[in-house]
Amino acid sequence: MRPLALILATAGGAGYLPIAPGTWGSGAAIVLVAAWGWFGGSLALYLGATVVVTVIGVWAADVTEQVYGKKDDGRIVIDEVAGQALTLVPVAAWASDGAFFPSLVTGFVLFRLLDIAKPGPIRWAERNFPGGVGVMADDVVAGLIGAVVMFAGLWMFGGLA
Repeated sequence: MRPLALILATAGGAGYLPIAPGTWGSGAAIVLVAAWGWFGGSLALYLGATVVVTVIGVWAADVTEQVYGKKDDGRIVIDEVAGQALTLVPVAAWASDGAFFPSLVTGFVLFRLLDIAKPGPIRWAERNFPGGVGVMADDVVAGLIGAVVMFAGLWMFGGLA
């Protein structure tokens, strides 16, 4: 099970890429969301997949922390995949065709800024949970905040379908 945990926690190896592995993990989520959009995926499937990634991410991050012997090792990027996917829920649900790809870029930048700056509740979540939950918590909170901002932006700027 350790090899599976390592593959999942590193988002198929994205966490091993040089310079800013978290950005590569977010990029992996963008590729998956774009593919989902191209194939006209359902919102229920998207939400279900996001929940599965988050739950499996807790397990994979926990195992991988033990393997690497380091809390929230930089190679663990499944948390960025889950957080990025959460930020993009409004895009998956409501972005019109014309707003889909610009919204992906906006959501990518927004999530990365929240994940790096870790304002208020994001920093709190990072510091107050142990193990895999701790690895995932700050990115989940950042993703939820990002989703609220994305929804507001799509609503304000007319990108809702």
